[in-house]
Amino acid sequence: MTNTNTETKSAIYTKTKLKLSILHMVLELILLGVGAFTISKPLYQLLLPIIKNDYILLLAFFAAFGGLLSVILLPLEFYQSYIVEHKFGLSNQTVLDWCIEELKSLLVSIIIGLPLMFLFYYFIKVTALWWLYFAIVVFVFAIVLAKIAPVLIFPLFYKFKTIDNDELKSTLTELMQKHGLHVAGIFSFNMSKDTKKANAAFTGLGKTRRILLSDTMLSEFSVNEIKIVFAHELGHYVYKHIVKNIVLSGIVIVVSFYVCSYLYEITLYSVGYSSRFDIAALPLVIFYLSIFSLLLMPLLNILSRYYEKQADVYALKVTSDPQSFISTMEKLAAMNLSQKEQNPLIEFLLYSHPTIAKRIELAKNYRVLTS
Repeated sequence: MTNTNTETKSAIYTKTKLKLSILHMVLELILLGVGAFTISKPLYQLLLPIIKNDYILLLAFFAAFGGLLSVILLPLEFYQSYIVEHKFGLSNQTVLDWCIEELKSLLVSIIIGLPLMFLFYYFIKVTALWWLYFAIVVFVFAIVLAKIAPVLIFPLFYKFKTIDNDELKSTLTELMQKHGLHVAGIFSFNMSKDTKKANAAFTGLGKTRRILLSDTMLSEFSVNEIKIVFAHELGHYVYKHIVKNIVLSGIVIVVSFYVCSYLYEITLYSVGYSSRFDIAALPLVIFYLSIFSLLLMPLLNILSRYYEKQADVYALKVTSDPQSFISTMEKLAAMNLSQKEQNPLIEFLLYSHPTIAKRIELAKNYRVLTS
């Protein structure tokens, strides 16, 4: 396939995925709003005579409410994550594989979500400051989850093994030792079971901190190119982006719950609910949180792109290898069918990373400055 054909395919794929993502967000918000303001109360009244315990009623209500929304959105999600990925030759999944992965995701969400849901309802029943107490719980829970995810959750979806390339291990270990970074290990994971795309991540906290490289990346990228990817992730560590994001997330969580609690209180009685812990009214909180999250997204993406650029500059500085940086970006764009350039408005609203074109231009300018 020629470079022009690849770029055309990438542009079509990116536009398709963006349109579907926006459609999914809008449709989900509309369904949540319609459900919260119209369906919620009749559904609650249907369940009330059957279930007397508040917490079991809460569970049954959200199982029915969330299940209804999920069923409506399922065709779009299947088209978005299965049909489109196969259409562009990126997916390695069968329909059964897709269903199994979705089921595992659902079960993990339920296990994580149930304690939070019950705590949320407890706080909203006992105090007007429910939003503050629950925000603190969510913040602490997120930190605990970040720590345990690499050892308890990720293995449910992928198989991990230590990388066996001695040259690569030596190269990456040397970089870590220069910065006093200690990790539990450098692992490959079988991303190829699902997709032809490539990815890498720096995950975990403390003793669970580890480097993850997809098997697709290990098979297609050179040692120098993987070194670039690793140096980028190392840049996040050096600039303390993880710690800064944890602090920021705590602030965002508290502010989000405060704003949404205010909107919830002023809306509650006007739409016919008698108390803030009326189970039928609770989808209003989720609706307001969803709106507020969408409004915050562009602002958080600005900061994210700044952090990513910092990490890119660090990778260029520590490796002094702009050519490998450029080839890495080119390969990532080709393997993931990423459109290199994007409309500035789309980038501003939806992109957490600078476009591939901007990242390549950064490396070219770095090469000029250091030549």
